[in-house]
Amino acid sequence: MLSRRKLLQSSAATGLTLAAGGLAAPALAQGAKIRLGYVSPQSGPLAAFSDADKFIIDGFLNSDAGANFEVIVKDSQSNPNRAAEVAKELIIDDEIDMMLVASTPETTNPVATTCESEEIPVISTVAPWQPYFIGQQGNPGDPNSWRPFDFSFHFFWGLEDVISTFTAMWNQLDTNKSVGAIFPNDGDGNAWGDPNVGFPPVLDAQGFNLTDTGRYQNLTDDFSAQINAFKAASCEIVTGVPIPPDFTTFWTQAKQQGFNPKAASIGKAILFPQAVESLGAHGHNLSSEVWWSPSHPFTSSLTGQSAGDLAAGYSAATGKHWTQPIGFVHALFEMAANVMGRVKDSRDPDEVTSAIAATQLDTMVGRIAFDGAGLPPIAAQNVAKTPLVGGQWRLKDGGGYDLVIVDNSDHPIIPAGGAMEEIS
Repeated sequence: MLSRRKLLQSSAATGLTLAAGGLAAPALAQGAKIRLGYVSPQSGPLAAFSDADKFIIDGFLNSDAGANFEVIVKDSQSNPNRAAEVAKELIIDDEIDMMLVASTPETTNPVATTCESEEIPVISTVAPWQPYFIGQQGNPGDPNSWRPFDFSFHFFWGLEDVISTFTAMWNQLDTNKSVGAIFPNDGDGNAWGDPNVGFPPVLDAQGFNLTDTGRYQNLTDDFSAQINAFKAASCEIVTGVPIPPDFTTFWTQAKQQGFNPKAASIGKAILFPQAVESLGAHGHNLSSEVWWSPSHPFTSSLTGQSAGDLAAGYSAATGKHWTQPIGFVHALFEMAANVMGRVKDSRDPDEVTSAIAATQLDTMVGRIAFDGAGLPPIAAQNVAKTPLVGGQWRLKDGGGYDLVIVDNSDHPIIPAGGAMEEIS
């Protein structure tokens, strides 16, 4: 009896068939499906990143292209050790053909590292490329020791993009250019505060004065030391990349202690409407990076849907406000369908890896191509960059918040909806 690999090779020899939407579908043994592993933080402090996972995966499996796939989902529980453990389960026990993983270095990095070790192709997203790429090197502090990965690929923006976006928003305001930073002791915080690749050198070059009190532990319950330092430095701007519960604690204590900056541009924590709504009126004019929104001018290679259509579909199905990860998780599955539509043997990791590397795909989050554009040579073969703009949360008259794009200077193709305003 032929093995599954031999059956796939035999079927593939008859040629590829064309799936709806113009995607080539791999020839499969009768009844066989391509097995995708998917890992994300569905519980724990990072769970908001995965709110839309079920909606996206169900939509993918119900699409014409999705009929060829089985998706096995695992929860990292917002824990790097758990992420590595479930990745190993997917590879060894479930015998997946390719891994997909999303949402913060605490999940993407251990999963990608496990796949690299096990020689399983993996595509990741929703983590800046520096924490993803540099964070997985044996010696992150020594660029001369860094090496490209063989099976691991990533698409998202980089620290250079978020720094450019945040400073462009701040430069719309009249401030003293004194910035207070809350950087946690995790993959994102260590990268954002890095003296070489993070915020410090760029802010210094642009005339900003940075007050960085050092790394704090996630789920800290007292930010008085940081607040007092920012008040002493007359900080009119705050930035950082805390997890959602930590920013709620920080901002609540800042208000209680009379610290009222003109701008607070925060990564990660206030990406989600529920996090801002939990602050009541104090969420008004908080600002953040915007990686995807209903107004982004991109469409799905799977369904032809616009960004606006996808966001509206999510809200109609769930009763919830759209969130930014919707577009990127959708794009992960666009990548899976496209890559597997270009291989003859989905069980051959080398062939699948080569297909990922050759990707040039217009997706829900823009063009994804591992062509090195905007990247240093060392990361060029593993990373594809996506566009980034800046936005502010505006309190609506009837309650709730809208996210308004207020800076698109790096990507004018994405329409702006207003200008930066001071926090009142």
